[in-house]
Amino acid sequence: MAGNGTFDALSWRPTLAGRECAVASGHYLATLAAQRVLDAGGNAIDAGVTAAMALAVLQPDIVSFAGVAPTLIYLENEARVVSLAGLGYWPAATDVERLRREGGEAVPEGILRTVLPAAPATHIEALRRWGTLSFEQAVGPAFELARQGFYLYPFLHYGIESHAADFDRYPENRSIFRPNGQTPAVGSLLRQENLARTLWRLIEAERACRGDRDAKLRAVHACFYRGPIAADITEFHARAGGFLTRTDLASFEVPVEDPIACRYKHYTVHSCDTWCQGIVLLEALKILEGIDLPALGFNSSAYVHTVAEALNLAFADREAYVGDPKFVAVPVAGLLSDDYAGSQRSRIDPERAFGAMPQPGLPPGASAQRTAALRHAHGKVPAPADTSYACTVDRFGNAYSATLSDTSYDNPMVPGMGLSISSRGSQSRLEPDHPACVTPGKRPRLTPSPALALRDGKFFMAFGTPGGDIQSQAMLQAFLNVTELGMPLQRAIEAPRFGTFSFPNSFAPHAYLPGRLCAESRIPESCLADLERLGHNVERWGAAVWLAGAVCAVRRDPDTRLLHAGADPRREAYALAW
Repeated sequence: MAGNGTFDALSWRPTLAGRECAVASGHYLATLAAQRVLDAGGNAIDAGVTAAMALAVLQPDIVSFAGVAPTLIYLENEARVVSLAGLGYWPAATDVERLRREGGEAVPEGILRTVLPAAPATHIEALRRWGTLSFEQAVGPAFELARQGFYLYPFLHYGIESHAADFDRYPENRSIFRPNGQTPAVGSLLRQENLARTLWRLIEAERACRGDRDAKLRAVHACFYRGPIAADITEFHARAGGFLTRTDLASFEVPVEDPIACRYKHYTVHSCDTWCQGIVLLEALKILEGIDLPALGFNSSAYVHTVAEALNLAFADREAYVGDPKFVAVPVAGLLSDDYAGSQRSRIDPERAFGAMPQPGLPPGASAQRTAALRHAHGKVPAPADTSYACTVDRFGNAYSATLSDTSYDNPMVPGMGLSISSRGSQSRLEPDHPACVTPGKRPRLTPSPALALRDGKFFMAFGTPGGDIQSQAMLQAFLNVTELGMPLQRAIEAPRFGTFSFPNSFAPHAYLPGRLCAESRIPESCLADLERLGHNVERWGAAVWLAGAVCAVRRDPDTRLLHAGADPRREAYALAW
């Protein structure tokens, strides 16, 4: 209470806490759908998959049902974290020379940037291995929302309108999102009837199977990847000149694998493997582990400078070493080792910014130090809005953390199906010596990268965000706000945020803005002026902007055992707990 007897709110939203379960996701209806599953006795995997599929309907400009879905799951009864590699690879017929002819220095927009759709297989596999629901039960909210519609909210309107020319290029995309050449008004009802019909075909495949639950879920997978849906997808791609074939889809399965992880004080923080950028978060944590961050003062110029420079070092290593581990020998152990973290830490000058992307380090296990020619860009930081996130924790102690993505404006949707097949090829490179270079069968280096942290071997926090290259940065800041600065979860998410962009952007055409540091205006101007004196090229954002990410998280209080859920007001994200 303030001295005048009024209450001083510390957050825009209250702290949400519950004894049994908690959910946070990129849209309130997806969160509610997941909570209903938990209320009915489902587990975290059931609820998480339900939310993930609902997000593909509710956020159709930035999440595709046929997109990507990197997923981490904590299994309480096994005390371990597993990863589902929810990212497709380049088709076998991919012609790199054609990509160069049509795209120049970057993978071109359109059907040629399509990689295999991994999200459906990921959701089905998670349900099959660890869930209890049928596919029909889990997809039910998504089906209802696609068929009957939902409120077209301002951020979705903004996403469609800002890409109006892109949507208008393709007939199916235009018919759904810009009928009659107009973006539907905020507050109107958005229906996706073709997508609903596609989901119904999958439901029918499950109903038609006479086997047990496992067989029924396999039948859903077969319908999408080997049956009539696969036929419709690949026939369209053949007509449109794409690379994707029936053979590609028929052989696709989502690997279940061990995540990568780093030790940070009392915590073990997990990410998906180096086919995504999650190692940036882990390396930055290791670099910062040896620094007394609270002593610097939250979001002081010294704090922002130190965290940003740690991130710059990690991003330089991403550019040099990180790619699909089936094709690239990524020195993960070296990058996350204590000795290497100390070496990287010593490169941070408290009195001077790097001013450009630093040279990569030489971690143990690296065959050589790689450098690359960089294409400088000008202007403001690019603003990709794509991606969403969902996390759930159940009464049994299991946790689910998944980052869902892929746009519906940069490649043609399949006519009559309401599906945009993963355009994640946009994050591959055409330079043959780049660790994320295009190769048939290889996965792009993905920005979506969920995280899951344990404390002393038990679940502590599931967290993630949309935002392209801001993801690891927003997640790092929220995690440090909780663990180092003791903030309540919701306040940690709402706190003023900053981001460095002094490295090649993950999205084509991979703009590079040397020394660029963006900061929300709630960080004092005096701090920003100090950062400029240190050599940062500061770009000023508004007070709380979607460009800074939209973190969602659930954490368990190690003392009370209560679950705390938080969601970012920078977008439509919402949380619930019971």
